[in-house]
Amino acid sequence: MNALIVDDSRAIRRILSGMLTDIGFAVAEASHGKEALAHLQANAASTSRPDLVLVDWNMPEMNGLELVQAVRRDERFASIPLMMVTTETEMAQVLRALEAGAQEYVMKPFTKEVIEEKLRVLGLAR
Repeated sequence: MNALIVDDSRAIRRILSGMLTDIGFAVAEASHGKEALAHLQANAASTSRPDLVLVDWNMPEMNGLELVQAVRRDERFASIPLMMVTTETEMAQVLRALEAGAQEYVMKPFTKEVIEEKLRVLGLAR
């Protein structure tokens, strides 16, 4: 299975990458929404197409909410689960992300157990 981690923090990308690699994912990374969208488009029909995208909210170029909205507008990516992994903790923000098309929402800081539980909810882990 393939995952795309989208976060402007290299440290967070490394942490999530390690967690997902341990679970069995092949991981690609992007530092902002535009880079992630380009990755999705370039791999839309390949075996590298992500089965999961983890998205930070606050990023330059294109923020996470804008990325979720852009991904959901493209029918090629309608089935890809999107998980917000962010410091945004206000319930209004959680609702905005879910309404835009994110299936799960994880607040930073997080643990491997939280990520694994969200993956189970999405049907992507045991």
